This record gives sequence, C-alpha cells and structure tokens, in this order.
Amino acid sequence: MVHVHADRSESDEEPAGLVEKAQRALVAMRFGDDDEALTVLAPSAAERMADTRELMLLLFGACSAMVSTLGDGGAAPVKVQVFDEAGEEVSIDQADPPVRTAVRTLLAEVHGNTEAAQEQVEIALANAAPDEVDALILQALRWTMRLSAECLDRRLPVADWIAEALAN
Repeated sequence: MVHVHADRSESDEEPAGLVEKAQRALVAMRFGDDDEALTVLAPSAAERMADTRELMLLLFGACSAMVSTLGDGGAAPVKVQVFDEAGEEVSIDQADPPVRTAVRTLLAEVHGNTEAAQEQVEIALANAAPDEVDALILQALRWTMRLSAECLDRRLPVADWIAEALAN
C-alpha cells in the first residue's frame, strides 16, 4: 500500500479516447470495482498493453500536477511513503515491483523529468507480467483519485477530465 500526501495538513494534447477511457476507469474505481476499471480500459490484459504506456503517462502527469498543487508549487514539502501489508513503512526498494515503478515514475514526473518517467514505464512494461501491469494501472488510478479528492477538498484546481469523472 502506498500513501501520497502533502505535509501541509491535462494536457490538451492527450488523445480524447484515452482521456475518456481514463475517466470511465476512474468512475469504476470510485465505485470500488477494480476489475471493471481494468475492463473499461480493454477487455483483456493483452489488449490493455497497447494503451498502457500512454495511459500511465497521462495519469502520472496528472498526479504530478496535483502533487505540485498540494505542495504549493514546491513551497511546501510533499512526502511519498510506501507501506507493507502490515502497515509498516518500507523503503521504495522493498516494495512490490509495480509499486516501485509507480513511485519512481511519480517522483520523476514531480521533479520535471518526464523522460525518466517514460523510461520507468517502458522498463516496467517490457519486464512485467500482465498482473503486474494491471497492478500498476490500478495504483495510478488510486493515486489519481486520492490526490484529486485532496485537491478538491482544499478547493485547489484539478484537471477538468478528472473532476468530471469524479463528479458523476
């Protein structure tokens, strides 16, 4: 389990079809249906692989923007923590591979290194089993939901496509 939080208690170029899929997946996640969220993206793990790279970059880019917003543009620290099944904090290197990839991708995006984020996603997709890819997708969707909820609670801006998905 991973928690991303701020210590202070969309690109217009994205393909419309990908944004729509991401929105529908967020709606399914909001209702607690992980399997439906994955099916919305594509009926099978093999078919999901086609859009996974772009979807990951879309979601992690949105998460990065929200982390920056929550961190007041870098003026307030934002902490990323990784927890094991028992709720104990562990280092990123001790986390499951999909979680490690998610954390490293998010941190690269937060630090403005989109190229490194792309490399993390590409390495994961080249080496991950289909269930690990699904876990990475679900992690990105969960963070998108949690970060957007925190931004909305604080009346901070959230990408329109995310706000629309969570308002349904």
